[in-house]
Amino acid sequence: MYEAVISGIGHTPFRAHEDSLEELLTAAVREALNDSEIPASEIDEVFLGHFGAGMDPQGFISSLVLNADPAFHLKPVHRLENACASGSAAVHAGVRAVISGQSRCVLVAGVEKMSACNQVGQALATASYQSEEARYESFAALFGEITEQYFERFGNHERAMAQIAAKNHRNGLDNPLAQLRKDLSVDFCGQVSEKNPRVAGTLKRTDCSPVSDGAAALIISRPEWVHSPSRAVRFRAIAQVNDYLPLSKRDLSELRGCREAWNLAFRRAELSGVTNLDFVETHDCFTIAELMQYEAMGLTEPGQGFRALDEGWVMADGRLPVNRSGGLKAKGHPIGATGVSMHAMAALQLQGRANAMQLNNASIGGVFNMGGSGVANYVSILSL
Repeated sequence: MYEAVISGIGHTPFRAHEDSLEELLTAAVREALNDSEIPASEIDEVFLGHFGAGMDPQGFISSLVLNADPAFHLKPVHRLENACASGSAAVHAGVRAVISGQSRCVLVAGVEKMSACNQVGQALATASYQSEEARYESFAALFGEITEQYFERFGNHERAMAQIAAKNHRNGLDNPLAQLRKDLSVDFCGQVSEKNPRVAGTLKRTDCSPVSDGAAALIISRPEWVHSPSRAVRFRAIAQVNDYLPLSKRDLSELRGCREAWNLAFRRAELSGVTNLDFVETHDCFTIAELMQYEAMGLTEPGQGFRALDEGWVMADGRLPVNRSGGLKAKGHPIGATGVSMHAMAALQLQGRANAMQLNNASIGGVFNMGGSGVANYVSILSL
């Protein structure tokens, strides 16, 4: 087997863009090529994450990559979709192509133009089990149900969710690519108000990631293709598992698929657990998701995720900073681009290029990206 490393990064700002999906994708791809100093002619394959679900009139997008550089003409492009984990599906497919020897150097990109859709909630709801869950008018409503189940078992933890929102907003201030660069207090995030109304169940606006447009891209290659070896970020392990789609077949007070994916990744990386990591970028589509992921990754016991916040473990200066980029909550969540973006943010940390977000002595980090209500679960462990 060969080794796979990140050798180039491209990333547009996440926000509501006037630029088209094609323009966003082109910008991110060209930036990644320039960053890697590898010409498009040397790219063997392209892997593209895109959820779509009718959010953009252009549903068939794979060959739009060719518009970024004429040298992509007649190269294979694979479009991957696994709900909100579509970007990581593309990343992992690209990694497998390199480590298997099938390709020497690949482009991985993710893109979404959510503001082009007038019915984003309905589009996202297609990622739930329609036979049983069509009654949920939005994905927020579905996660509102998950929140209620968690509270029923472990008690009300709205304050912990407010702490997560405030933490990620504070982190987002340091990320020039983030969509919501607002410093919100724990008190504001924890209280229902005109500016922070209930959205679904106990979920407030500050508990929910925003509607976003954006694109991100990576060049993934064998190590010998890296022009600056000191900047090579290695995939130490990848793991992916799928849980049942119907909520009725799962215990909603835990994210079992997340736990299994982390455990598998730790075994493959030959690590004892989450304490071996210097930081994590995790999938905070809703604040309850990040809280439950603390427990699934093994940071705390079930029902004790609040301790990671009360004791400061996951803060920027804590023992395991989580979502230093601002996470989906503040950075934004353009579905197909999200997983690629998370890997890009982690790679910048390891390269020492995260600027105001930079952590001290970061040498190994984890990424968790999930699709649907904890259904498609992807973990990557990255290191220098």
